[in-house]
Formats: sequence, structure tokens, C-alpha cells
Amino acid sequence: MPEHTTPAVPAVPAASTVSAVSTVSTVSTQSVDPADRVELWEDYNRRALVGLTCSPYSEQGLVARQTNFRLGGLRLAEITGNEHVIERTAKTCRALPKDSVFASLLVSGQGVFFHGGGCLTPAAGDLVLYDTRRSYLFGFPCAMRQLLVDIPREVFTESCAAGGVPTPLLFGGRSAAEGALVSALRSVLADWAARGGTGDPAATAAIVLDLVRSLAGPRLGGGAATAGRASRLAVAEDYIGRHLADPGLSAGRVAEAIGVSARQLSRIFEPSGVSPSRRILELRLAGAREQLADDGSRRLTVAEIAHRWGFASQAHFTRVFGERFGRTPGAARPGP
Repeated sequence: MPEHTTPAVPAVPAASTVSAVSTVSTVSTQSVDPADRVELWEDYNRRALVGLTCSPYSEQGLVARQTNFRLGGLRLAEITGNEHVIERTAKTCRALPKDSVFASLLVSGQGVFFHGGGCLTPAAGDLVLYDTRRSYLFGFPCAMRQLLVDIPREVFTESCAAGGVPTPLLFGGRSAAEGALVSALRSVLADWAARGGTGDPAATAAIVLDLVRSLAGPRLGGGAATAGRASRLAVAEDYIGRHLADPGLSAGRVAEAIGVSARQLSRIFEPSGVSPSRRILELRLAGAREQLADDGSRRLTVAEIAHRWGFASQAHFTRVFGERFGRTPGAARPGP
């Protein structure tokens, strides 16, 4: 096999492989001879994630990249790739045992997930929950990106659902509440990956487990699960971030969307030190300020930028912008 720059992955990462951040290892097939890519990918996954076989379906061969992060007692894998199929057969399950529950969130692309009880068809934004002790096939007919959480089964049964996951489950848009939880989980995981695994791993892992529990509980016989305060804050923050451009966004709208009262929402935001309404305003102002300073936005007027960030009028935007930053929006624009 030709040489490549990806470091080897020990079965149990040595201390030297983990720096101040939580990145454990990264692999890419891009610079590897196409004939050796599948072998590299299978070998890396066997040691870093789970034993599987891979079949590429592109004329380019397998073009894929994976980064693994520590996340408290969990692991997070960020995976991108072109058209391919991965399979964990019954024989592989016996030869390379793995006692985990995987929460695979498909960020982009689409998939087909075959298992002993049927077939799931996740789309971008959907989450598949499954037990790695049982065989499965996961196919991707186009370019894809996923964020996959490796939850040790004993952690899952203690924190999420006592009975485990008897059959794979698909979560997405069955209800507004489910969609909000999946979207918040995506934001938490994407933020962790984008920051290179820096931050408070224990707190982030607790939020991830709480969101998974809130999703899985009702489907696994645990009854309706209520997310904890930190998780509900993550759901609220995610909803706010996705609706900043809507002039009608308000604390009341956020409370209604995540299924709490306005008073409860205020309590959820207490640890952040700002009210829900103030948080909405701060995010809008920060986004508008960044766009004003962007050379690529010169063609946009101040009024257009204000509108894009959900401000109902330019006058209101100019006033609150000046109060926050001590200058007018025009003064925040780049010079000639």
C-alpha cells in the first residue's frame, strides 16, 4: 500500500494521541491509490469505530474522510464520503464484537438502512438509532456527511432506555417536537466537531444523552421523556438560530415551539445570564454586524441587511445597533 499521511490508530489510543482538544484520529482516502482505499477504510474503522466491509459505487473509487473525537464517555465520528455501502454482517458481529448503540445523524445526502426487521430510508436531517451487535447494511447513493455518536450500550441502557434498541429506529419529522430534538442534536454535534472537540466534554455528552433519551424514550416504551434544562436550552437556541430572519420570532414563539410556557423558557435561559428576548436580539445584532463588515455584502443596503436579520424596520435596527456597539450600522461597513 502506498504511504499516506494518516497516523496509525492504536486499539486503545495512547495519551500522546489526545491533545488539549478531543480529536483522537483522522483518516482520508483522498491521497491514497484508489486500489488501496477500501482496505485503508475498513482497517481504520475496525480499529477506531466498528468492524465493517465497504463497497464503493463511484468511478473514482472510495473518496471518504473520517475524524473521531472524544466526547466524555462517548465518541463522535464525523464522516464524509461519495457513493458507497458499508455492511456489518452477522459473521463480522461475531468476529469483531462491538457493544454499542450508534446514533447516526445524516447531515447531507440520503441513505438506505437494511436490517433484520426491514428497511429504513433516512434523508438529510434524519437520525438512525441502532445496536452494533446486530447486522445491518447502510448505503449512500450520493455524496453524504454524517455525525455518528458511539454510545457504549451500558451507558445507553443507564441513561437513555433500559431495554436498549431491539430494532433500528428512524427519527426525523414525525412531529414538530421530534424534529426540534433532532435538529438540536445536530447543532450540538456539529458545533463540537467544528470546534475540534474543545469545550466541556462531560456537559456536552450529558446534553447528547438527554436529547437521545428524549427521542428514544417514547418509542422504546419509556413513556414521554422530558429533556433536562441544558437540553431544552440547546433546543431553544437551535430554534432561535434557524428562525432569526423571521421578524415574528419572539420568546413566546420559541416557548410554543419547544413545548414550554413563557415562564419556563425564562427559567431555562437563567444560566445563560440573558433573557430569551435579549438572546434573540444579541444574535441578530451579531449576525448583522458580521454581514455589514463583509466585503461581499457591499451591494446590500443597511435596510436590506436589517431585514435579512429579522429587524422590522431600519430605524429600530439603527437605534439598537448604536446602543450595542456605540456606532451606526454605516460606520461598521468596510472602507472604500
